[in-house]
Amino acid sequence: MTEPPPAELLRLYRTMVLIRRCEEQLARAHQRGLVHGACHTYVGQEAVAAGVCAHLRREDVVFSTHRGHGHALAKGVPPLQLVAELYGRAAGCSQGRGGSMHLFSPEVGLMGTSGIVGPCILQAAGAGYSFALLGTGNVGVAFFGDGAVNNAAFHEGLNLAAIWKLPVLFVCENNGFATEVPFGYAAGNPSVAARGAAYGIPGVEVDGNDVFAVRAAAGEAVRRARAGEGPTLLECKTYRTRPHAEGMGDFTYRTREDVEAWKAKCPIQRLRTLIAARGDASDAELDAIDAEVQAEVEKAHAAAEAALW
Repeated sequence: MTEPPPAELLRLYRTMVLIRRCEEQLARAHQRGLVHGACHTYVGQEAVAAGVCAHLRREDVVFSTHRGHGHALAKGVPPLQLVAELYGRAAGCSQGRGGSMHLFSPEVGLMGTSGIVGPCILQAAGAGYSFALLGTGNVGVAFFGDGAVNNAAFHEGLNLAAIWKLPVLFVCENNGFATEVPFGYAAGNPSVAARGAAYGIPGVEVDGNDVFAVRAAAGEAVRRARAGEGPTLLECKTYRTRPHAEGMGDFTYRTREDVEAWKAKCPIQRLRTLIAARGDASDAELDAIDAEVQAEVEKAHAAAEAALW
């Protein structure tokens, strides 16, 4: 696995910190009543969005789920547009009409997020079909959770993409739970990646908290897609360390000990430790990135709260 150069490492780090700080701000805002409707944060899963989107061009398209804030930011939606959208303000990426689960920014290739589980798989296959017909060399990406893989859309989308060799990357963010239902209980086959063989496509399992591993697997998948070699199913084993949605109970289906154990596997801290160990940046330089991102998020929050409804 080829390690990225220092400049890219710092870009990955910044993207992951930006996602984390935005989500923390949105969690606080939800407690204040600024976020209207449900708010599903991406805390703990930042390495997946950062590692995959690092390979995407502006013209490549992403389809996501109710937990889509991280994908939006990694694909290029500005923090102000994200925060304002959740606050119901006109400065939002959907002019405040979509809210937390319905983010849409075709300008940067974010073609929509939805609380309906599974259809993003079909949408990405449709985008791949369009790209194949037009010969653009672009790629469609679907991000979905483990709960979606027992949905009929998963079978239909992967099968269609396989037989037509569509340029699609199917990314399962397996965080272990579909809301509160353990994946180990709900799946006869607990390996998502192993299901790729059923459709004749590569199925790759990676540590979703290791941005290097995600980046490497996604890079090969995107290369295959652009070369006309067909789709890839990528399973990223990760974990959300906040509740399914803000304000929901969290310890009827999992334990505090489990959550704390996963917090210790924080993908951001893991990358920071590696950057420091390699000598690519000092603690002071990384602290400066943290401070810059925090200031950007605070500015976005203030502007969003002051924006017109």
